[in-house]
Amino acid sequence: MSGRARWSNALFALLALVSVPTSAQTISGPAKAIDGDTLDMTGTRVRLFGIDAPEKAQTCQRNGTAWNCGEAAKTLVETLISGKQVECVGRETDVYGRLVAACTSGGLDLGRSVVEGGLAVALQGPESEYGAIAERARGFRLGIWGSDFKMPSDWRAEHPQEARPVRAVATVESRTRAKPQVYRNQFGCAIKGNRNRRGEWIYHLPGMPYYDQTRPEELFCTEAQALAAGYRRSKA
Repeated sequence: MSGRARWSNALFALLALVSVPTSAQTISGPAKAIDGDTLDMTGTRVRLFGIDAPEKAQTCQRNGTAWNCGEAAKTLVETLISGKQVECVGRETDVYGRLVAACTSGGLDLGRSVVEGGLAVALQGPESEYGAIAERARGFRLGIWGSDFKMPSDWRAEHPQEARPVRAVATVESRTRAKPQVYRNQFGCAIKGNRNRRGEWIYHLPGMPYYDQTRPEELFCTEAQALAAGYRRSKA
């Protein structure tokens, strides 16, 4: 084999090992509402991008009467996703290991819909997409805007135990209750994460039927890491 051919083969192998950032993932499938801005997609926690909804236990005051604005936000999300496929496109990963993503269900942008209903505030920043929508809801005094309420971030600061998010990795590893097995080979981590033609994110362990022919988009050392990044184990 010529030197050029050996170099080409080595370059191809190197490219095959390059990881796609977790934030670039697309996750699709059924979802469950955890609260007004957080989903559970088969064990993967996803935070809706660009919004902050009242926490599930948070209440607001309307005409001197308390109402559970946090539960109302969760109920709205549940209604939007019930019986539908949800697709989430990752933007970043937060400090709790959750994928922060723009999600749609039935053609509707979930973040936009919650803000339009007056049940979430728009996060500020250069990438803010929902500021004008939140101002419109505020003008019509919809949802929380027709109430006296604390900003969700302030409420969390005052109720740290009730509002503490579940860390994605901790959630996954708690299922095993044992020290996770580490998979490594001469190149490093050996669990292959791959996106199939149906848009599913699947990981393959060494020795599985399709492991050798799978070209990885991400590599992991433990199954907990793969699950936390949004993959599921291959059924084959």
